[in-house]
Amino acid sequence: MIRAIRLLLHFAYQEAMSCLFPVFIFASLALSKFVIIPGLGRYDLLLLLCLFFQVVMVKSGLESKDELKVITVFHLIGLALEMFKVHMGSWGYPEAAYSKVFGVPLYSGFMYASVASYLCQAWRRLDVTLTAWPKQWLAVLLGGAIYLNFFTHHYLVDIRWFLMIAIFPVFWRTRVHFRVAEERLWMPLPLAYFLIGFFIWIAENIATFFGAWYYPNQRDGWEIVHLSKISSWFLLVIVSFIIVAQLKHVKSMRSSFSGNQKDL
Repeated sequence: MIRAIRLLLHFAYQEAMSCLFPVFIFASLALSKFVIIPGLGRYDLLLLLCLFFQVVMVKSGLESKDELKVITVFHLIGLALEMFKVHMGSWGYPEAAYSKVFGVPLYSGFMYASVASYLCQAWRRLDVTLTAWPKQWLAVLLGGAIYLNFFTHHYLVDIRWFLMIAIFPVFWRTRVHFRVAEERLWMPLPLAYFLIGFFIWIAENIATFFGAWYYPNQRDGWEIVHLSKISSWFLLVIVSFIIVAQLKHVKSMRSSFSGNQKDL
């Protein structure tokens, strides 16, 4: 029991440290709901706060420049998805701001970037390794199909359930190995996808409560985000994880090549 508690506390600490960026965004959402700065819109204030904290993360060494590149990729991917979804009426941002582009405040990209920040931080802090990762082309193809379906299901058949089923044979043998204190533990990758997606759904409820955005059913007052959104976050986490894993693989290959060159 003592061993289990010690491992749990160590794991909780590492997870908390990995969530610094998401926690900062939630704190900023709460603060900006009650603090009004004349001449500065709430979404503009959130953008400035996110930019400030991103600089702090890099300058303090909490994030590396390579991790910043990954986070920037997620920021752009998230903004593209946000602009499309807002245009289609899936959700909206009701407040005025100078930093809104096609109805989407630029700070919203940091909410996606914070997921990437968590993955990068947890990967490093927990010394994550993967075994039985599927063939690269298969993982990339599945990730691309999942991301495209977020767009195409508005015009074509929604194949999210087919994609969710496909995840299990593709990643069934894949395990996530991580270090807690001095012990190596593991879990099936699909379970890790679900757990991260579930906690993001909880975070989404907090974010909509503080008015980060609203769904159509929340226009007249806050309501809990529909449980079906867990499937959306589950799929988005898979896209995020595949991108981070592929970039980690590329970096590892480059490091190995550089080492071989030095040996020569």
